[in-house]
Amino acid sequence: MKNTFTRWLPAIAQNSSRKTVLTVAGVAALGGLALGPAAVASPLTGEPNLDAVSAINTATGRTASAAGAPANPDTAGRQAERSTARPGIEKLIPYGVQGSQSTIALDDDQLANAKAIIDTARKTGVGERGAVIGVATALQESKLYNLGHLGVINDHDSQGLFQQRPSSGWGTPEQITDPEYASTAFFNGLRNVPGWQDLPLTVAAQTVQVSAYPFAYAQWEQQAAEIVQQLWRS
Repeated sequence: MKNTFTRWLPAIAQNSSRKTVLTVAGVAALGGLALGPAAVASPLTGEPNLDAVSAINTATGRTASAAGAPANPDTAGRQAERSTARPGIEKLIPYGVQGSQSTIALDDDQLANAKAIIDTARKTGVGERGAVIGVATALQESKLYNLGHLGVINDHDSQGLFQQRPSSGWGTPEQITDPEYASTAFFNGLRNVPGWQDLPLTVAAQTVQVSAYPFAYAQWEQQAAEIVQQLWRS
């Protein structure tokens, strides 16, 4: 997964009928990508987390039955789908935020990508809390930009909103740069994490993402909740 980006210079979007993907040609300058955040955990070492490997298998449909992933959205997810009221912050952040929080201004492309994640959260049955985890994860991984391959500055073959890697089995480059596909893969993986609803956001996200900076997701929880509250039924 790609390291965090703390700021972006203006970019040129490459449009298609299904998505907008930012490529290396769309990044104004390498100086526009600054690595951070100010304080991060030491990189993970050793073998991949087994739950995360299982989550990837489930997300890509290879071992969904063996992994015991639910075939259909759970009851809470179906109730969330029917809900017409905007969720309260206490529901979106049931345990409070962890540590200092970051925030960025969002443009139309970022808001559209956030809306795609939130819509997919409803469809996959993970509800409002799942949507917060998804949006926070994408804020950390891509700042809610649908990134194509960035050439020499790319982190291996990571692409898309969640910086998923074809070489890790998440899908083809075309698939993982489709916001709905990428979000569905992430949420299917999340649903395979035991007790994810009761885990701290950064733990739930990290179990799926296997990032070198496992605690970095926590800083986006407040803004992610505010985005979900704004866009849940917009």
